[in-house]
Amino acid sequence: MDEARKLVLPTDSSTPDFASGEILFIGTATVLLRYAGFTILTDPNFLHKGEHVHLHYGIRSARRTNPAIELTELPQLDLIVLSHMHEDHFDRVVEQKLDKNLPIVTTPHAATKLQQKGFQATQALDTWETLTVTKGDNLLKISAMPGRHGPGVINALLPPVMGSMLEFQNSQAETKYRLYITGDTLLYEQLQEIPQRYPDIDLALLHLGGTRIFGVLLTMDAMQGVEAIKIIAPDMAIPIHYNDYTVFKSPLEDFMKAVTAAGLESQVRYLSHGETYKFTVK
Repeated sequence: MDEARKLVLPTDSSTPDFASGEILFIGTATVLLRYAGFTILTDPNFLHKGEHVHLHYGIRSARRTNPAIELTELPQLDLIVLSHMHEDHFDRVVEQKLDKNLPIVTTPHAATKLQQKGFQATQALDTWETLTVTKGDNLLKISAMPGRHGPGVINALLPPVMGSMLEFQNSQAETKYRLYITGDTLLYEQLQEIPQRYPDIDLALLHLGGTRIFGVLLTMDAMQGVEAIKIIAPDMAIPIHYNDYTVFKSPLEDFMKAVTAAGLESQVRYLSHGETYKFTVK
């Protein structure tokens, strides 16, 4: 893995807390992560119920939910992790109102699109490439994980997508917490390599929903989500990216039933929109 890429963030006066952290589920694939002195937003989507996103070739989808908080209510962010360039992950409100100098870690395709929209601090990662983010004495390594948004040749018609591995390290370069975000991927063979490279994953955020367009599955449904847990083997998994848009055809309830049938209840935590998952680190 190439670890030469670096991003240095301004320091502040706060003392990083490695003992505990929290994740606020805002909706869709949007979460607010606060841990080890870092404040990170994923896949920002702040449209409201009834508003539409434009996905591809004139295809639209209506939002069924509201975000738990507004874009203007966010705390000061250190960076954004963006899985890919679809409007349900980076919408027109965000495009207009987000600070154009905020670092955004994403795919090369999305970085190019964002630069065209005036964003000045994009960080493009190819699969398995790592960006080392420093803030004072603390380190965050963000690595791009494999992802495939569609089956076969259909994938070539869709924006490239990445998963993300976030490794929070102290000043002695000891990894204190490892978080995997699947991105909008289907289950496919290259995901098997993730736990080989990154054992001991503390938490996985699973993009589910079973997105279907013209009947074609484009994100993991309930059964694929369960299989992803078996493959990745995180200590805990949290489903996100479900029930929010009309193209999401696999409801959370189906995933809950599949988890129970597989006997994985102890490895899954469910969050309602606006709920916070608090974790402790030994």
